[in-house]
Amino acid sequence: MLVIRRASEADIPTIRALADQIWRAYYPGIITVEQIDYMLGEMYSPEMIRRELAAGIVYELACLASEPVGFLAHEFDPASRQTKLHKLYLQPALHGRGLGRAMLENVLQSAQAAGAAAIFLQVNKQNVRAIRAYERAGFRITQAICSDI
Repeated sequence: MLVIRRASEADIPTIRALADQIWRAYYPGIITVEQIDYMLGEMYSPEMIRRELAAGIVYELACLASEPVGFLAHEFDPASRQTKLHKLYLQPALHGRGLGRAMLENVLQSAQAAGAAAIFLQVNKQNVRAIRAYERAGFRITQAICSDI
């Protein structure tokens, strides 16, 4: 059974290890190895995760039999009444088992409890599998943007 628990600063090494493992297994072919290295260094430095936690971004660990297998991060903005899903990552070997959907459902419940009217996220346009999964969950593309990484 998947258990999702809130992460703390003590979990930063676990988040970083999962990010490294998941990104290196999943993203080759979508982005270059150089881009993966850069993004991991930028987005998953201990300092960055600490800043995000301090800013109110909620990190959660997804665990099977108490073993972390994925993580997510989301943030509710009361002014806009929107929740941003910053991150949702699961070990690729576990894809297709409904675990990612359970993680997403967790975010939906948190957003609802906070009073969010909408949830939004950004996905690399080359990440077709993730886009399809979000569309199956009821998300739709509202705009396409091009931004530097």
